[in-house]
Amino acid sequence: MRNPNEVVHSGYQEGNMDASIKLSNLTQEWFDSLQGWRLQFFFIPATLVTLITFATNPVLLTCIFLSRALRQETRYLLVANTLAADLLFLTLNLATVFCNALGVHIPPTLCQLDMVFIVTAYCCAILTVTVMVADTYAAVRWPLHYRELLPPARTVRILVGLWVVAALYPLSMWIMMETTEGNASAVDTPICLVLISLGFIQATNMVGVHIYFCAAALVCTLLIVYCYVRLYMVTKTQGIWQSRYSRARVTLLAHGVLLLLYFVPGLVFTVELFLFQQDDVSQDARVWINTINMCILMLLPRAFAPCLYGLRYREISDTLVQLLHRRRRLCKVTGA
Repeated sequence: MRNPNEVVHSGYQEGNMDASIKLSNLTQEWFDSLQGWRLQFFFIPATLVTLITFATNPVLLTCIFLSRALRQETRYLLVANTLAADLLFLTLNLATVFCNALGVHIPPTLCQLDMVFIVTAYCCAILTVTVMVADTYAAVRWPLHYRELLPPARTVRILVGLWVVAALYPLSMWIMMETTEGNASAVDTPICLVLISLGFIQATNMVGVHIYFCAAALVCTLLIVYCYVRLYMVTKTQGIWQSRYSRARVTLLAHGVLLLLYFVPGLVFTVELFLFQQDDVSQDARVWINTINMCILMLLPRAFAPCLYGLRYREISDTLVQLLHRRRRLCKVTGA
């Protein structure tokens, strides 16, 4: 007669083996669909947008960190954090996209770490732009006490806290996957996708995944709406909204568009997680939605952020012009 513990362990291994086979078959079908529809052509605009962002974000970060005045401003530290999170996200996203297109097998542990950093970078950018709205509200609502409320040292601590909060859930998921013996996600597959990794986690921890994404998005959205409504109520008597093309209206429109571009891909990804569990949804539909989201929608806010949150600030533009003039003078001196 078999020991009950041996029976349980045998059933556990069989379940893990079935999950591993399912994961391997799913990723192979995903790769075949990706190649069959020639979706690798979507990687061309993704590469161009990423390279353009790589050319602008480091310049803006250099302007902020080389200027002592900008480093002392909370809003510029928040801008710098957003740009840094975007750079990390774009680097990992582009590397993942290329590996998937070429069928490069990424080691399971490296794929899981890739998932952790991608989710962390994306969520940190969302949290930072949310804090930027709250920072604007605090500057307008309490202008005399603003410096006391958000000094640079406190802002740095807030930014560290944002990274910790953003990394908390994906890091805990990675630890859970690593400590679970024989986990299906440890299978070597031709495709490394955050959707597939979280999709398999969702099968056993659906409540946790949906709470993390949906609840966090709801809290950020409510905070942003509250701050903007209160800003309008506080400033409506000052006449800054009367002109159709006033600076306040243009600023609100620019920030609203950028916030929309940041949040929409996250909502699309949440829909992808839901469709991942639906057997009546075709594999081709999942592949198309995920490719468009990864190669276009998620890159749009990163492409517009340097213009709307960077060069639109006069101080950053002036610092950039000063750096260019200084470099030009040095070139003339060395050339002479």
